Amino acid sequence: MLPPILIVSITIVSIEVIVGFTGNGFIAIVNSINWIKSKNISSADMILIFLSTSRCILQVTIMIHIHSLYFTDVTKLSSVYKAFGAVWMFVNHASLWFSTWLYVLYCVKIINFTQRLLLQIKLRISGMIPWLLLGSLGISSMTSLPLLWITPGTYLCSSTGNCRENSTDHITNWDSSHLYLLLLYFAGCFFPLVLSVVTSALLINSLWKHTKKMQCYIDSFRDPLIDVHLTAIKSIISFLVLYLSSFAAQILLTLSTSQSKDVWKVAVSLVVAGAYPSVHSIILIIVNSKLKLAFRTICQYFKCRLENVTS
Repeated sequence: MLPPILIVSITIVSIEVIVGFTGNGFIAIVNSINWIKSKNISSADMILIFLSTSRCILQVTIMIHIHSLYFTDVTKLSSVYKAFGAVWMFVNHASLWFSTWLYVLYCVKIINFTQRLLLQIKLRISGMIPWLLLGSLGISSMTSLPLLWITPGTYLCSSTGNCRENSTDHITNWDSSHLYLLLLYFAGCFFPLVLSVVTSALLINSLWKHTKKMQCYIDSFRDPLIDVHLTAIKSIISFLVLYLSSFAAQILLTLSTSQSKDVWKVAVSLVVAGAYPSVHSIILIIVNSKLKLAFRTICQYFKCRLENVTS
């Protein structure tokens, strides 16, 4: 029997996964339908399709991984742990890259650059996006596939709730296996996180300069570009906060090794880590006018159907 706090946290994570899977599925379906109808797709919508699809896979792997850790006989866990660990790391790194390219695209489109190199990037960014997405998949593969050759020397819980060391052969010690895992995780996260921070800083700097220029005009005049800046900044900052929280939670999960003395730390970390792809999908729907309109249309449709049934 699992500890009650762990049962509660897994239940919350399950709700997060359902919400996230629904939200990301909605984003992927709406953009795919628009792509099929118009036979054309914008760079932002292409990124959103890749991002939402990767997060749907990510949320499935989260649930399967939790099930394999806590509800499967410990003797069957070694290969499952490695396989789903590699898949999880791949889609986690890929979705991080996709989020980063989305905000880089927003930054390039919004900010008026004067430098020649940056101006060339601004003009060619749309054609670069497919290659950047494919490159992200390649980089994510390189930072996740080595996990298949790392044997986890971690404490795993059996279905009876007893935590003991994996008894399979050729178990490496905690230091080496977890060190490799952390290095791979850091390697896949470092550059996209740096790009996201730089993008956020550039947008904030651009907004500050634009606001100072607008102070020369009448106070009642509201420049739409300011609203665009603010929306992009809020979206990026919320993404950074969510991902960094998830990042810290994943590190704690790796260090906790599922021992009973760490059960509170494991429980909280599971909830925090699971919140990132779910909450961010909701934010993307809110800040995207096309997705928000589609969501309102669906809600209105179901509201009318419900009224017809009850009347």
